[in-house]
Amino acid sequence: MCSLWIEIETGGTLKIKGNPQHPFTQGFTCAKLHKFQNRLRSPKRITKPLLKMNDRFRPVSWDQALDKCAEQIQKLRREPLSILHIPGDAAKGVLQLVPKYFFAVLGSSRISGSLCDNAGIQACIEDFGSLETNDITDIVNAQAIVNWGKDLHRSSVHTAALVSRARRNGTKVLTISPGGDSNEPLSDWTVRIRPGTDRFLAAAVLRLFVERNRLEQSAIDRTANWELFRQLIERHSFEELIVRCDASKEEVELVYSCYAHRKPVSTMLGWGLQRYLHGAENVRFINALAVLTGNLGKKGGGAYFNISSMRNFNVFLSAPAQSDKRRALLLPAIGREILHAADPPVKMIWVNGSNVVNQAPESGLTAQAFAQVPFKVVVDAFLTDTAQLADLVLPCALMFERDDIIGSFLHDYIGYARKIVDPPGEARTDLQIMTELGKRLDPPIPIPDMDHCLSTALASPYLDISLEALRERGFARAKRASIAYAGFQFDHPDGRYRLPTALHEEPPPPTDYPLRLLTLIRKNATHSQILPDQQKIPPTVRIAEDNPILKSLHLDRPVFLVSPLGSLQVEIRTARDLHPEAAIYRRGDWMKCGGGVNQLIAAQTTDLGDGTAYYSQYVRLEN
Repeated sequence: MCSLWIEIETGGTLKIKGNPQHPFTQGFTCAKLHKFQNRLRSPKRITKPLLKMNDRFRPVSWDQALDKCAEQIQKLRREPLSILHIPGDAAKGVLQLVPKYFFAVLGSSRISGSLCDNAGIQACIEDFGSLETNDITDIVNAQAIVNWGKDLHRSSVHTAALVSRARRNGTKVLTISPGGDSNEPLSDWTVRIRPGTDRFLAAAVLRLFVERNRLEQSAIDRTANWELFRQLIERHSFEELIVRCDASKEEVELVYSCYAHRKPVSTMLGWGLQRYLHGAENVRFINALAVLTGNLGKKGGGAYFNISSMRNFNVFLSAPAQSDKRRALLLPAIGREILHAADPPVKMIWVNGSNVVNQAPESGLTAQAFAQVPFKVVVDAFLTDTAQLADLVLPCALMFERDDIIGSFLHDYIGYARKIVDPPGEARTDLQIMTELGKRLDPPIPIPDMDHCLSTALASPYLDISLEALRERGFARAKRASIAYAGFQFDHPDGRYRLPTALHEEPPPPTDYPLRLLTLIRKNATHSQILPDQQKIPPTVRIAEDNPILKSLHLDRPVFLVSPLGSLQVEIRTARDLHPEAAIYRRGDWMKCGGGVNQLIAAQTTDLGDGTAYYSQYVRLEN
């Protein structure tokens, strides 16, 4: 949720800058945003509704498109569970809740689980009783920042700027990860560990604290299950734990020293920690380390995973009381769910804000599932892998082409995202699409107008600003405490913290698949929002420069990334700082262009939250 200044130059080109008056954006933006104008102006934009006829897309009018949608929905209205709504987060904001409301009123099937952060969210709720953090700017008050796997350069340049500011003031920064994250310039020390084993490193550090009697008694007193947790830690020897995470004794002592001697400590949790079968456990052990060392509920402390981007808004549309009890199909296994678990079978799919075929695991199976559903509608600006499988594609307006109110996963400012330019051709907003479609149904589904939706969303106990004032000012800060869980008061009914009660083994690599596949984020694009002509094919895979597999590969011949699900031709590059069991693939390229790594990733769910365990996939490289 950056606050932006937009200048329309001669010829219609947009000059995009960060708003210098915004306390968090502070006048600069990231590479993703600088690339965004290419999407707005791309000749590949869909500007008219496209209907598939004889396996080819042909332009049709909006009346034809919406009449077709209404006809299909009306046919299935007596059995609404045969309609599946798949919303995504490619666009965020209050008005993006309108399609969810529409299909809730309809009583359609919905999705459950997550392709991203659910395991970490549920881990924090299990621990703290809620999803809260200190204000992100408070990290400048830390004596030490321990960064567990957050790629600062690619994920949040504003957080990177805060870390740099803290370092200038004397804060020491320790980065813990399998490598490949370019965090060295922002780190005083780095600890490279085996992918997916953060919980064992955190447990090893906690073991030292227990042995040396250095934990904070005031923190222990605010836990509900300390004795069980202590017994769990003591069942595992220090040597066993460090072998599992592949850290040296000296490296574990370094982490111990940060938490023991440099208080307060800010603990940052990256959004890769939860993408394993035991991803929630990774997050919970790191949270436990932050709490038991006395680094919660105080200035300069805190454990930062995320916050809900919608938490400061009023829920502005009330769906029927039973709408949340509708059938839910598991998103991480959506292809399998459609093909084998849906009864009644899915006969219509509506997708908005998601390139789900590309982004969900087992993309090939998801494509097969879509192909057997009689009618698919995809709302998008480009012919993505998902849109390519649709029967009807509806062109949507993008950021700068529509109004909305936005929140943040990172801070408590909300912003008015203003319409700056008209969308190209006949592209429409989701609000316009759902409003016109709702009118065509019998009985109709009425949708409130934009100002009603936005004003009602602002009627929140955390906000004290009118829609008119927000439009004028551009942003406002919600009324939230800057320090979460002050005085070790947590949000469970008894006010106490919950420690994890299990420490699961990490399975060894399967025979013939020695590399852990890490499909990490890009610097210049968000997930699959990459223009076709900007995709590098074959995709690049990075492995450690000391990886023994290099001895058996002929890099002058084609190289393939292989899993039990298939293979993909790739180009090999080496990285100095990478763990030898890791293979890094920057996610988001499309299958239709020769990419699409999720074809190789099996559909597995995380230990909490029905998240997607992408990083539990093992692969090999071969000629």
